[in-house]
Formats: sequence, structure tokens, C-alpha cells
Amino acid sequence: MALSVMIVDDSMIMAQKLKVMLSELGHQVVRISKDGEEAIRDYALVKPDLVTMDITMPGMDGIDTVRAILASFPDARFIMVTSHGQEAMVVRAIDAGALGYVLKPVAKDRLSAMVTRALQHSAQPASHGPRTADVSARSSESESASPGPDVIDS
Repeated sequence: MALSVMIVDDSMIMAQKLKVMLSELGHQVVRISKDGEEAIRDYALVKPDLVTMDITMPGMDGIDTVRAILASFPDARFIMVTSHGQEAMVVRAIDAGALGYVLKPVAKDRLSAMVTRALQHSAQPASHGPRTADVSARSSESESASPGPDVIDS
């Protein structure tokens, strides 16, 4: 199933890489936003099926952006994009309502798996709120343990 996807990342290089990968996976990137404030405005305009959200951005970070969008659009779905060493921020993002995360550098197979899991999660009733996650340091190439019922991670 092709999804409409919005990418939020202050790095246009990273945003373009994600756009290419998502397009190759058959999804349509409908908007690229460079920061949290722009993402909030853009989300209301395009209402995508899924958002990939960088955690660390100038101004409003990805976690606060997730919270702000979910306040107005409780069915919004987010996959966080993060670097190694940001495990505490990943926990905060999951608590804010993100469905999971992928590590930079993003591998296309991992992104595909995360999008598939996000689709499966969307079949369940929305329950954005405190969640639990196993966010111990992992290689983006390693297999992860089974996530909890409300957590999707890579």
C-alpha cells in the first residue's frame, strides 16, 4: 500500500536520501519540512499517512513537534529518525506518541520494515501516550528484540 509521507529534517541531504528511499519503496513524499514550526503548518495542509521526524532540530525539536501535531491530529503517525547516543531522546519521543525509530545512517530495508510496522500499528486504535521501549544501544544492522505492544522499533 502506497502511503503519503511527510519528511521533517533540518538536513536537506538527509531529507533527500529519505525521499529517494521512500519513493523506491513505492510511497509518495508529499512534503519536506525543515523544522518543527514548519512541520506543524505543513501537516495541517497535507495530512500525510506517515511522518518521518528528525529528533534533533534547531528551534522546536522533533519530540515537541510530535506532541504539537498530535494535539490537533491524534491519528497522526510518526517514525523518528535519530543517531546513536540519543536513546534517552528516543524514549521521550515514544512517550510523546511516536510509533518507533530508525537509526542514521538509515538503511532502506530498515525503513521499509518500520513503515510496514507503522501500517500494522495503524490498524489498532490510536493510543498516543506513555509507552515503554527497549532503546538500548543497537547497530542499525542488528536484529532487535520483540517490542512491546505499543512500540515499533528497528
